[in-house]
Amino acid sequence: MRYPRLLLPAAACAVALLAACKKPEAGKAAAPPAMPPTQVVAVEARRESVAESLSLVGTLTANEWVEIKAELEAAVMEIGFDEGKPVTKGQLLFRLDESKLTTALAEAEVNLKLSKVNYDRAQQLLRDKTISQQEFDQLASRYESMQATIAVRQRELKDTKIFAAFAGVMGARNVSAGQVIKKDTVLGQLVDLNPVKVEVSVPERFLSLLKLDQTIELRVAAFPGRTFKGQVYFIAPQVDTNTRTALVKARIANPDLVLKPGMFANLDLTLQLRADAVVVPEPAIMVNADRATLYVVDKDMNAQIRPVKLGVRAAGVVEILQGVAAGQLVIVEGVQKVRPGAKVKPAGPEAAAAYLPKAGEKAGKRESETARTDGSAGGKQ
Repeated sequence: MRYPRLLLPAAACAVALLAACKKPEAGKAAAPPAMPPTQVVAVEARRESVAESLSLVGTLTANEWVEIKAELEAAVMEIGFDEGKPVTKGQLLFRLDESKLTTALAEAEVNLKLSKVNYDRAQQLLRDKTISQQEFDQLASRYESMQATIAVRQRELKDTKIFAAFAGVMGARNVSAGQVIKKDTVLGQLVDLNPVKVEVSVPERFLSLLKLDQTIELRVAAFPGRTFKGQVYFIAPQVDTNTRTALVKARIANPDLVLKPGMFANLDLTLQLRADAVVVPEPAIMVNADRATLYVVDKDMNAQIRPVKLGVRAAGVVEILQGVAAGQLVIVEGVQKVRPGAKVKPAGPEAAAAYLPKAGEKAGKRESETARTDGSAGGKQ
């Protein structure tokens, strides 16, 4: 009987087939390999001084400015200044011919003496009742009239010399020595250029933020790379009903006299200064309609999205009023590649260096670039 020998190979094949069928099921239950973390560039939110400023346009004016006019008709005898040169307070600017006035004054003094003698005599005669009260009054009136004439002649003689009312710079002169001028002829201009003033109209909605002694910075086309600083000293007590603006004036130091009255000025008026504001690089901000967000990196190196409230936009950074604290890592590059909760790997310090403040910048303040006279604030989103 050989039939039992044939059953053994058949049983072995069945076992082999059963084992082969079970292998795919074991492979199906295995976990997929983990995704590597996404490399991003991240920097810490930091604290800086941020100044919210209002951008305006204004006009420069002189600190003091006068037209010098003649108060009498005479010939110009002397000019005591050079055009465009500084003069001191009390310096002689013009001397007019005084010969006629000197003669007129001498004549008036002689008449005054005679009138005084007649007046004194009339007093004695009135006491003796040898003249009437009317005659005495006429002599007394003449005496007083001569006194007034003397005062007028002295004043006219004084007006032949014109002195600088304040220290400043002389403009162009309109007359020459020897020229005969009439009364009210404009002889020249005297201008005080240090300091200069800037006048600007500020919309009424910003008036609650204005204060005396606020800092103001301005630039002029003649010196494009230079900034001039000053302080507000005047805020108009009323608003113009036509423009709904108020006149504001500030003084700007001008020791080298480079700023000239009439120049057009672009200026920034500091409205608020926050010395300890939290700022992040501008590329970290994502805006969708009126909602702003950014990605932060948590302690487990996961990217987490955060809604934030923005303040002013400064040079390359945005102020964060709410949502992120100083010292937290925020993603500035690679935000398109990450999802909330995804693992991230921050790049080295070399990649983040471009978003860090330059040497000496952190100690200074950032100026808002956004507030304008039309009331818009592009830095607030």
